[in-house]
Order: sequence, then structure tokens, then C-alpha cells
Amino acid sequence: MFFRHLTAALILTAATASAGSIAPRDGWAVHETSKPFEQLIADVKAAAKAEGLGVVTQAGPTQAAAARGITIPGNRVIGLFNNDFAVKILALSTAAMIEAPVRMYVTEEADGSATLSYKLPTHVFAPYADEGGAGLAALAGQLDRRFALIAERAQK
Repeated sequence: MFFRHLTAALILTAATASAGSIAPRDGWAVHETSKPFEQLIADVKAAAKAEGLGVVTQAGPTQAAAARGITIPGNRVIGLFNNDFAVKILALSTAAMIEAPVRMYVTEEADGSATLSYKLPTHVFAPYADEGGAGLAALAGQLDRRFALIAERAQK
């Protein structure tokens, strides 16, 4: 019995460490690139700045896993926002600010390339539509356009 549980745990751990690529899904944009992981991260940050958004947060398990002796593909979540959007969104829906910063996700592929993914801001802020109304929808649409431009710039 012990070995059956141990085997199941090892299989689950292996599957988790190599879950694979981000598949297209509703409410997301997924951009496969030929760029290496670290280069795509740098290009996302530069593109965000060019589009008037700041890097507010960054997180990823890759280095912490390596410190534990576990090798996983590169994985970084980059939170982007600015104070102008924050103030405007807060005026419409205090609850909606839980979604800020809106995140972009850079993942390393098995061939060394990287993928850029993100939830569309209109998708992220949709649960607050009743509270924030047309104003929140318009701001989310503006963020959709900025995120699309960031993705476009970062892929070049």
C-alpha cells in the first residue's frame, strides 16, 4: 500500500513539474514566440514601460525550485498597472481593485522558446460589471488595447 501511494505521489509530482504549454482558452491571449525565456521577460518589461504601464509585481517558482534541487521550465508572472488606472477603477468599484495589477505570464517551452500569455483585462474585470458599469468596461477595454500592444512589441 505504501509503495502504491509513493508511486502515485511521484507521478503527480512529475506531471506537475512538466505540465506543458499554455493552451488557448476563453478570455486569454496566448502568443508563442521564438524568443528565449529571459529575453521575452526583458522585452515584456520594456514594452510595458513604452505603453505607460509599470511592473508592479513579479513572481515565479523556477529559482526557488532550483534551490530545492528541482528543475522546472522558466516561469514568470509579471503584474502590470499604473496609478491612473488604479484611481479611475477605484472610483467605479473598490472590489475590482483586487484584480490589480493585471498579469502577463511568460513560460519557457521545451525547445527553449517562450510563450507570453495573459487574461484579457475585459475578462479579468467582467465580474465587477454590475458595480463598475460602462466606465469600468471602457477602462478594461483600454487595458485590453495596451496589453495587446505590449504583446505585439514584446514579440518583435
